[in-house]
Amino acid sequence: MRKLIAEFIGTFTLVLIGCGTAMLVGCDAASGSGYLLTALAFGLTIVGMAYCVGNISGCHINPAVSLGVLLSGGMTAGEFIGYVVAQCLGALAGSGVLALIFNLGGVTDMTGGFGSNGLAGVNGSAGAGLLVELLLTFIFVLTILGVTSKKANHGSFGGIVIGFTLVLVHILGIGLTGTSVNPARSFGPAIVAAISGNTAPIGQLWVFWVGPLIGAVLAALVYKFLESNKKA
Repeated sequence: MRKLIAEFIGTFTLVLIGCGTAMLVGCDAASGSGYLLTALAFGLTIVGMAYCVGNISGCHINPAVSLGVLLSGGMTAGEFIGYVVAQCLGALAGSGVLALIFNLGGVTDMTGGFGSNGLAGVNGSAGAGLLVELLLTFIFVLTILGVTSKKANHGSFGGIVIGFTLVLVHILGIGLTGTSVNPARSFGPAIVAAISGNTAPIGQLWVFWVGPLIGAVLAALVYKFLESNKKA
């Protein structure tokens, strides 16, 4: 239960800070500062949470990461299901709090959808969106598996490496899909946006589950292959 609470808190914080920043600064290509601020908000939140709850749950706070860990033998199927439920609830709670803050404070949501992901940057192409999310998640999860490997020797810098890798993939992905690489992070804002009357994000939500999960599977398979060759 402590692990699930940690995953809930971590995902709640990621959505609150990451999506909240995106809502405030926007992600228009004409304003590069918005890109960087949003990318840093997501990445630095991961850094903070890695050192906050990492020793409790591993700080997955992302179903794709949990799937990669599951396929690498780092958790059981039951634990995986519990993690995903906790992550989705945390994301939903984070989005709900953002809706409350922005509505009570009369603050303008610059994203128009609570920081939800979409396909506008790829002209509505689900195929392009899937490819972007698959590749970016592959890079992100592969990095995590390498950094957290028992053979890795990164000392206390693992959380920093993972956090700044998330910044890296956001810098490319924000203008294309808003960068998910995290199905739970996409789930919360899409649900809250739909409740608020904007149903567009929830109609595209499947892309931000399928793409990241396939990317995570490929990352786990590739890392297992590379690690097995290293042993040989």
